[in-house]
Amino acid sequence: MANRCDLAFQVLQAEGRQDGGAGRERVSSMTARSKQAVLAAINADFFTPEGMTVGAEVVDGVVRAVAERPTFAWRPGAGPWLGVAETTDSGLRFGWTVPLESGDTGTEAVGGFPDLIDQGERVGDLEVGARPSFAAARHPRSAVGVNSGSGQVWIVLVDGRQVPHSAGMTLPELAQLFEAAGTDEALNLDGGGSSAMVVGGAPVNRPSDATGERAVVNALALIKSPERCSGL
Repeated sequence: MANRCDLAFQVLQAEGRQDGGAGRERVSSMTARSKQAVLAAINADFFTPEGMTVGAEVVDGVVRAVAERPTFAWRPGAGPWLGVAETTDSGLRFGWTVPLESGDTGTEAVGGFPDLIDQGERVGDLEVGARPSFAAARHPRSAVGVNSGSGQVWIVLVDGRQVPHSAGMTLPELAQLFEAAGTDEALNLDGGGSSAMVVGGAPVNRPSDATGERAVVNALALIKSPERCSGL
């Protein structure tokens, strides 16, 4: 990513949330509304019944939600960052600080839970002991991982609850997948019936809800933006 000026990450918000409100919308609909050329998009953070994000959120450099939870963050000209966001006197800190009031020139960030891999190591027992029905049972999963050395980013969706099509994965199985892919950082996103992926403008997975794709609060999109390369 750091070597591709024409590629960028962007956080897509559900309709009604752009001005700080609440709301939910399908990933496919958010993608269709985007003014950018979206190559792929996946559902992102967990959310409240009212339609608010649980974790930190930064959109176009503006801090939309503050939370000290696991976060995926990116800004132009740098590689993706995964870790636990921190609040400071000056702002919301990832590998860099985004001022709460003024924002910055382009940070995008979404939350998830839990961290799966940090600096090449699995993070504890991946919530298996504390939340066995969530972590040790197989469910649909959405996640993102990074190979810090190569800059390669993996956006992963696992269907589930639809045997024989797919049984899903436990969090340890999901971590094992990222380890096999060579990532040294990985983060679990909202899963279950929320798991949805759009590639080339079309849904590519089978959501587990009987009613189809679920409305969620935000999505992580990979966009192509050649104008970002001008002047470099």
